Amino acid sequence: MTSLDAVVVGAGPNGLAAAVTLAAAGLSVHVVEGATSAGGGCRTEQLSLPGFSHDVCSTIHPLAVASPFFRQFDLAAHGVQLRYPEIAYTQPFDDGTAAAAYQCLSRTADELGAGGRSWQRFMQPLVEHADAIVPAALAPLRGVPAHPLQAARLLPHALRSAAGVADRLDGVPARALFSGVAAHAMLPLNRPPTGGFGTMLALLAHAVGWPAVEGGSQRITDALVDRLSALGGTIETGHWVTLLSELPASRVVLLDVAPQQLLDMAGGSLPAAFSRQLRGYRYGPGVCKLDWALSGPVPWTAEVCRRSGTVHLGGTFEEVARSEDDVAAGRHPEAPYTLVVQAGVVDAARAPSGRQALWAYCHVPAGSTVDMTERIEHQIERFAPGFRDLILGRSVLTAADEQIAHPNYIGGDINAGAATVRQTVFRPTMRWNNYRTPMKGVYLCSSATPPGGGVHGMCGYNAARSALRREFGIRGR
Repeated sequence: MTSLDAVVVGAGPNGLAAAVTLAAAGLSVHVVEGATSAGGGCRTEQLSLPGFSHDVCSTIHPLAVASPFFRQFDLAAHGVQLRYPEIAYTQPFDDGTAAAAYQCLSRTADELGAGGRSWQRFMQPLVEHADAIVPAALAPLRGVPAHPLQAARLLPHALRSAAGVADRLDGVPARALFSGVAAHAMLPLNRPPTGGFGTMLALLAHAVGWPAVEGGSQRITDALVDRLSALGGTIETGHWVTLLSELPASRVVLLDVAPQQLLDMAGGSLPAAFSRQLRGYRYGPGVCKLDWALSGPVPWTAEVCRRSGTVHLGGTFEEVARSEDDVAAGRHPEAPYTLVVQAGVVDAARAPSGRQALWAYCHVPAGSTVDMTERIEHQIERFAPGFRDLILGRSVLTAADEQIAHPNYIGGDINAGAATVRQTVFRPTMRWNNYRTPMKGVYLCSSATPPGGGVHGMCGYNAARSALRREFGIRGR
């Protein structure tokens, strides 16, 4: 192979976003992926039984809708159809009721009863300025937002704990509804910036919705791969890179890998101070994920749960907080906070007629080998009696299994790094340019860089733009 302009290691959403951005600027680009297919966690496979399509990790894509990269890419123009459930997410209670987050903010507030006014007061100013807030949150933090005053409306919540935000909400349903999104941070809810995580996810629910991709998340990956190919880029799969010296000659290398992998690949070529910072990078808890083939839809007691794409299980704010405290302390919760995704609500083709493909995960200590099937299914049965009677087949991945399947998920951490305040601002190290490494022409573009985890492509996009400016003198979008 002749000398290339750029080599990208890793064909997850960020690696592909970086490759497409570089190729669109006229560079010759080659992507190297260890797995036998591109996509990382953004893939769709038949994990439980033939005919049932399950997303390997990501299914619900509010960040893909809001992402400046994907807005430029235009998913619809590349054949990716987003399907929006009537209700973004719900949180059921033991009395058979549930709190529900509709895209319509006023309807959400109306159905929250006594706590509705506090939810409206909390979210209204953010929803009104979402077009300024969301791009600023997904951009490199060292930059100045295009609309700084409007974007600053997020700041009072961004570095707060979920408990601090919930103290401003009235009533059990509103507080619980917030705990479900805040727990995505995989941290105890009394620690910052869990409030920022919850606020951003709730904002996205009202501002852009929480859609699934018709046919599965694989369609996003396929669209990126097709675009890269059309731009002249190439992808090599089935090649796990152990050392950077294995790669073909190129002017720049972009790595969609975890900091731990960067250390290994560098083979001692990194400065000692930078290596120490990478070794000090903290990973978060892992997940234990289950995929089921069901004979029918989940029989949720609360009817609104049957119309939502995502169901957060755990009960009240205090119960969810207790579960996350257990995980942080190295314990496996008896009643774990459980995230359930039912894409079949908007995409019936993922399973044979009348049946349903379902997945769920709970948080567990990093590297856990414990199979949480019994506890997860007990939580679902708690709010959907008769659920177990529907199970035709299942697939289970412990946290340790997750790292084997996806090497970027160190210890099973699907966020590629603990969402602490420090690692929200300085990710993965304390450098002005979070993407550039001390090695000439080598950049990091994984979820371990800002803005972190999620299918938004912005880590790859931001890293590619940095490389284009510094290494090739190419500016602009």
